[in-house]
Amino acid sequence: MPTALNELPLTFEPPRKRWTRAEYASLAETTVGQERLELVDGELISKMGKKRPHVNALIRLQWWLLRVFGPDFVHPEAPIDVAPQDNLSSEPEPDLIVTSRDLSHFLVLNPQPADVVLLVEIANTTLGFDLTTKARLYARAGIADYWVVDVPWRRIIVHRDPVDGEYRMVVSYAEGELVSPLAAAGTELRVREIFPG
Repeated sequence: MPTALNELPLTFEPPRKRWTRAEYASLAETTVGQERLELVDGELISKMGKKRPHVNALIRLQWWLLRVFGPDFVHPEAPIDVAPQDNLSSEPEPDLIVTSRDLSHFLVLNPQPADVVLLVEIANTTLGFDLTTKARLYARAGIADYWVVDVPWRRIIVHRDPVDGEYRMVVSYAEGELVSPLAAAGTELRVREIFPG
């Protein structure tokens, strides 16, 4: 039985620095080099190196999403636009997004919030950030289905019903439970399928 998530776990926040989206675009073209960054609330967030448990969960969930939605609708680590008031200072790159339109619609521009039918962040060391800062950012954008894969606790925390910058429904699904994306309600993922071992 899924359980409501009432308390946020205590975790470390990633290192940050304030930037505008224009500065970020200029910086990315000139000096950042190989470091992976994303812009969230005016701060550059290091995407940090991914540990093997993160990579394994990403591969397995992406594989499942590809089977359900098809390869032209699943985007790994792609930037998206958010709410108009946040676009000046934010260009997040979720671990996975599923769009309602195929890749041919995103040859130049980022997917808009209305294009995103499922957004996934995989959290190995950034759980607190993904459950607070990013959840608020995605709720303000009206992302209807936001999943946080909690790697250490082997669960998926599903956020739905965004209202006034907050998700009114946050539910945790444990390893043995089934979860369905809103955009593919007839499909079910057993949470343990994305955690090897």
